[in-house]
Amino acid sequence: MNKKVLVLLIGILLIVSAAIIIMTLKDKKNDNIEKDVKVNDVDSNNDNGSGNLSGNERVLVLYFSMSGNTETVANIIHDELKCDILRLETVKSYKSDYNDLLDEAQEEQKKKARPELKTKINIDDYDTIFLGYPNWWGDMPMPIYTFLDDYDLAGKKIAPFITHGGSGLSNTPKKIKDEEQNATVMEGLAISGTNDKNSKSAIKEWLTKIGY
Repeated sequence: MNKKVLVLLIGILLIVSAAIIIMTLKDKKNDNIEKDVKVNDVDSNNDNGSGNLSGNERVLVLYFSMSGNTETVANIIHDELKCDILRLETVKSYKSDYNDLLDEAQEEQKKKARPELKTKINIDDYDTIFLGYPNWWGDMPMPIYTFLDDYDLAGKKIAPFITHGGSGLSNTPKKIKDEEQNATVMEGLAISGTNDKNSKSAIKEWLTKIGY
């Protein structure tokens, strides 16, 4: 074979080899870019996890319940929002008989009692509090007042929900506002205690109305 032809063939082989290497490196780079995009997509979807709504909003469903009606509503809200939930408990034990409980609640109201809370809350972890309670003698249970006294909710949003036997909200959102003047108190939800288990549609409608 002519020496010039051999040199030419070797040159062509080197050029082809270099082109193949360049194309291979380019394909690998594209693969890495696609993988990065997929990873970023997955990470962004995790922004709406437990306790997070609307991006970075941190939400807690906090409720006081004795008969279980308010707890039922609280659990429905929790299921809808996929946020944190916590039951507000007191150090003292309330009477188990419903009529005796109402008498005890009325006596606490007369004394403006502030029952000590057993539940401890990292309130700075949350931006919005869904606050639930039963209607006792046309007012909130006194442990709710203890909570409002113990914790500074300035700058936070409070969404009240109540279970009742016919008295509705009984102006309790205004009473919350009086206690927490630097918080935003949203429109409240009232659910009849006899209808708590069938209240999902009303709860979803309320959540939509207040922006959730």
